[in-house]
Amino acid sequence: MTLNRHLVLLALLGLTAACGGSSGGPSASGDKPVLVSTVAPITSIVANVVGDEAEVVGVVPEGTNSHTFDPPPKVAQVISRADVVFVNGLKLEDPTLELAEQNAKKGSEVVEIGTEVLPESEYIYDFSFPKSDGKPNPHLWTDPLFAVKYAEVIRDTMVRRDPDSAATYRKNADAFTAKATALSDALKADQATIPGGKKELLTYHDAYAYFGEDYGWEIIGAVQPSSFDDPQPKEIARLVDQIKARKVPVIFGSEVFPSKVLEQIAKETGARYEDTLRDDDLPGKPGEADHSWLGLMRYDYRTMIKGLGGTTTALDALDVSDVAPDKADYPQ
Repeated sequence: MTLNRHLVLLALLGLTAACGGSSGGPSASGDKPVLVSTVAPITSIVANVVGDEAEVVGVVPEGTNSHTFDPPPKVAQVISRADVVFVNGLKLEDPTLELAEQNAKKGSEVVEIGTEVLPESEYIYDFSFPKSDGKPNPHLWTDPLFAVKYAEVIRDTMVRRDPDSAATYRKNADAFTAKATALSDALKADQATIPGGKKELLTYHDAYAYFGEDYGWEIIGAVQPSSFDDPQPKEIARLVDQIKARKVPVIFGSEVFPSKVLEQIAKETGARYEDTLRDDDLPGKPGEADHSWLGLMRYDYRTMIKGLGGTTTALDALDVSDVAPDKADYPQ
């Protein structure tokens, strides 16, 4: 992280004299809008759309379970300086959303992007997100079609709030849409190489429900129950029977949710255990080429397709560089 970015973050945390005073004052970075976001993929999309026209600060550390993340008090200080707080919504970050609603300064705005782009009639309730719990599956960003809609909401919000930079926001959003569309096209080309067309996905954490619907993948199941605890023995036995019956070749785990249970299931079924899928933990480190939403999704799609016996020629050749310099702060 550069010195300038350190100073911005310190200012946002209220640790410098420049941040003193009541909420509703000038942005911590001067004339630029200050934007707060939650999980890293959303932070990346925000950063791509706004470029150098705003300061972007993420508040959910990468590699953290965003469903259970309880923001520390310093996040309230960050939010109190924000002009816009972008959250996913759909019940993903309720504690952070509540904190934002309580601490947002006068004139600021909280935008629930996922809630805006997904009609309630299209909510998916499933293995890890049963309807009885009242929380739909919130993982829209793993689907390029929804990522484009996220960028549009961010663009429209910023054009309305910062019309002097409207041309930049529109240009960057268009460029991001082109990249996301290229990713979608490469995904479609490469997934066609999976033997027998068996686009079947069994994961630990259920992060691909909307992606599955839009790209023709069958989500066989998810190991993790809605409590985010490990499954009970009877649930494991059911999964073992299902995997054997369907001859599932690979089980996809998650870096955020390491699981001995998946190792056990793999041993009992003969399926390979691939434990490196990333739900919201971007590859590499901040500032590196692949540390982006584009890099994240290319990594996951390649891992899934190769795991199922396909080839990833189109995805390998894809340019996943950001459309604008990503100067966002990503807590690690």
